[in-house]
Amino acid sequence: MSNNDHTVRFTVQNEDDTNVGDTLQQVYRALEEKGYNPINQIVGYLLSGDPAYIPRHADARNKMKRHERDEILEVLVKNYMHVGESEEK
Repeated sequence: MSNNDHTVRFTVQNEDDTNVGDTLQQVYRALEEKGYNPINQIVGYLLSGDPAYIPRHADARNKMKRHERDEILEVLVKNYMHVGESEEK
C-alpha cells in the first residue's frame, strides 16, 4: 500500500465564527436601529422560521440564518437556566 492510499481529513474553517450570542446581539441592534421591537421580531422568527421577521439592515437576516433555529433556542434556554456556563453563550 502506498502513502497515497490513506484517508486525508479536510477541514474547512467557517468564514464567520460568530457564535449565537454575538449574532443575537448584532441582530437585536439592527432591529432597534430600524425601529422594531427586537424581542417580538426574534420570537416571531424563531416560532415561524420566516426570515421576513429579521430585516436585511446590517446583514441581520443573513447573520441569523447562519444558525439553525433549534441551535438558537438551545443557547437561549441554556443561558436562561444558567446551564453550561463554560459553553457558548
